[in-house]
Amino acid sequence: MKITPVAIARNGFTDKFGIPRQSREESCIETRIVFEPDFRVREALRGIEGYSHLWLIWGFSRCAIHNAQSATGIGETPDWSPTVRPPRLGGNVRMGVFATRSPFRPNALGLSSVRLLRIEDTTRDGLVLVVSGADLLDGTPIYDIKPYLSYSDAHPEARNGFGEATSNYHLAVDVSTDVLESALAQGCPWQALQEILSQDPRPAYQHDPMRVYHLDYAGWTVAFRVENDILRVETLQKKKD
Repeated sequence: MKITPVAIARNGFTDKFGIPRQSREESCIETRIVFEPDFRVREALRGIEGYSHLWLIWGFSRCAIHNAQSATGIGETPDWSPTVRPPRLGGNVRMGVFATRSPFRPNALGLSSVRLLRIEDTTRDGLVLVVSGADLLDGTPIYDIKPYLSYSDAHPEARNGFGEATSNYHLAVDVSTDVLESALAQGCPWQALQEILSQDPRPAYQHDPMRVYHLDYAGWTVAFRVENDILRVETLQKKKD
């Protein structure tokens, strides 16, 4: 079976480093869902404004398996491994692929729950869905969109496996007043960057307090270090056009 993207995700995440590991209910980070020309049909979105949340079914577009399947179709499965090493377990423990959300899976598909913020009527792209909480790269293909139904999709009693230990983990973000004020004067999207940084974008196995990491988002590069659960911003620079 070969499937075709109905839309493309557009946001500030140009690199995998820093993308939220899961979609989140409360987020100030917006993603625009721009429909492909064949699916810019107003009738296809009739009634969607009645839902506060949506499910997105999408492809891990920078995964080798996804790229192979884009040419051959879902179901034409290249070589895959039955176990993977989740970064949140330090990269040293193997888990069954179907017990994780790893992109390295037989069919390289992802599933995200997002909040529908608004619907924009644009001249160039037709109706565009603006959502928050998406854990997607800019340019990610979206294969289907479905309404989220709280009475059937929400399970507060659910167990979270190995993800339970890190579900509420956040870092304190520290940045000097001078650095922040200079960046804000240039239009830095600091609220979104602060949210991204607080979720600790580092691989779980890296704990060197002297190591400087670089994260790109929405045309800005942040250099930072982490020590004792405090993320310290070293520089915050706007990229040159």
